Amino acid sequence: MEQVHATPSESPDVRRRRVSGGERKPESRLALVRRARRMNRRLAEAFPHVYCELDFTTPLELAVATILSAQCTDVRVNQVTPALFARYPDARAYAEADRAELEEYIRPTGFYRNKANSLIGLGQALLERFDGEIPRRLEDLVTLPGFGRKTANVVLGNAFDIPGITVDTHFQRLVHRWKWTEETDPVKIEHAVGALVDRKEWTLLSHRVIFHGRRVCHARKPACGICVLAKDCPSYGIGPTDPVTAAALVKGPETEHLLELAGR
Repeated sequence: MEQVHATPSESPDVRRRRVSGGERKPESRLALVRRARRMNRRLAEAFPHVYCELDFTTPLELAVATILSAQCTDVRVNQVTPALFARYPDARAYAEADRAELEEYIRPTGFYRNKANSLIGLGQALLERFDGEIPRRLEDLVTLPGFGRKTANVVLGNAFDIPGITVDTHFQRLVHRWKWTEETDPVKIEHAVGALVDRKEWTLLSHRVIFHGRRVCHARKPACGICVLAKDCPSYGIGPTDPVTAAALVKGPETEHLLELAGR
C-alpha cells in the first residue's frame, strides 16, 4: 500500500481528500451555500484590500478602460489611458473623434479598430440618449456599444457602488474549479453564483476571485500547497501540494501576507 505523507501545512481534512483521490460525497444545496460563503470569508482575509485594477476617475473613464481591456492586460490598458483620457475627456470628444487619431491612441491594446468603433459609438449613444453621462442601470448599460453584462457590472460595482458580479475568464475558471456551478454561459454563471452569497458581497467577491486567480489559482499550475481555500476546494491537488514548491508560484504584492496565512 502506498504511503502518503502530509505536507507540513496540510490539515487532516485536506490530507484525507488527497489520499482518497479527491472524492467527495454529493453536496447538498445548503452545504454548497455554506461552503461558498466560507470561501468568500477566507478570500476576504487573504485579500482585504481588493479593488478594480483599471485606473479611472470617472464612470466614463472606467467604461472606456473596460472596453479596452478586452483581450488585453490591465497593465497595458493603464499605460494607454492617461494620454487617452486627457485627449478625450467626455462623451462628445469620443463621439466627434477622428477615427485614425483615436486608433493610434489605443493601438497598443489590440483590436484597436473594433475598439475605436465601440468608443465612438459609445460617445454618440451617450449624447443621444443619456445627456452624455454613463447611466446607472444595467438594462441601460447593456444597450451601449462595447458593453455586455461583464462591462456593465464592472461599471456598476466600481463607479456607482451598485453590487454586480463580473464574470471574466478568471472568475469563470475558478467557480468551475470550486464546483460552485456547472453553468458555462456567463449570464447563467452570474445568476448561479449570485444566489450563493449576499448581494452586498457581489462586487467584492468578484474582485477577490479575480485576485486569487491572478495570484494563486493559476490556470496551468495553481499553488495548491499554500492556498487558503485548500480545505474547501474540491480541486485541491491539481497543482503542487508541496508548500515550498507552491510558494514559488504565488504572484503579486500580497505574496508575503498569503504565505503568512498559509503558515509559511
